[in-house]
Amino acid sequence: MKNLLMLLFSTMFLVTQACTNGKTENNEAENTAKTEIAKPAKAEENKGGVITLSKQDFLTKVWNYESTPDKWVYNGDKPSIIDFYADWCRPCKIAGPILEELAIEYKDDIYVYKIDTEKERELAAAFGIQSIPAFLLIPKEGQPQMSAGIARTPEETKEMFRKIIEEFLLKKQ
Repeated sequence: MKNLLMLLFSTMFLVTQACTNGKTENNEAENTAKTEIAKPAKAEENKGGVITLSKQDFLTKVWNYESTPDKWVYNGDKPSIIDFYADWCRPCKIAGPILEELAIEYKDDIYVYKIDTEKERELAAAFGIQSIPAFLLIPKEGQPQMSAGIARTPEETKEMFRKIIEEFLLKKQ
C-alpha cells in the first residue's frame, strides 16, 4: 500500500511538472507575441474587429465608474458588446472568432470590445464576473445587460450574438 501511494504521488508530481514547464514556455512565447501584436486599437482607428480594452480605455470609451459610480453614463457613440474572457477558457476561444467576424460585419453599427479578466481583475470585479465568457451588452441609450456563456455549437452561438445585436443593441424587429 505504501509503495502504491509513493508511486501515485511520484506520477502526479511528474505530470504536474511536465504540464507546468510546457505551459510556462508557451506562456512566455505567447506573452512576447501579445506584446508585439496586441496593442489596444483606438475605436476611431478601428476598421472593424474586436478592440482590446484596458481599465483606462474602459473608463474613457465605455463608462467612468470612478467619477459616476452610482449612475451608468455610456461614453460611446454606438452600441457595444464587451467580451470578458481569459486565454485558458475554451468557450471564450469559441466566442472570440465569432465576435471578430461580427465586429467586422457590424463595424458601422457597433463596437465589439474584449477585456482579459486575468489582466483586468478590477474591471471583472466591478461587474461581478464570476464565470466566463461573460458579455456586457450596451445599447446606445438605456441600461446595459449582462449575459453569460455561449450556445451549444459555434453556429448557434453566432446566431445568438446576431439576435442580440439586431434586437437588443440595434432595436431592429
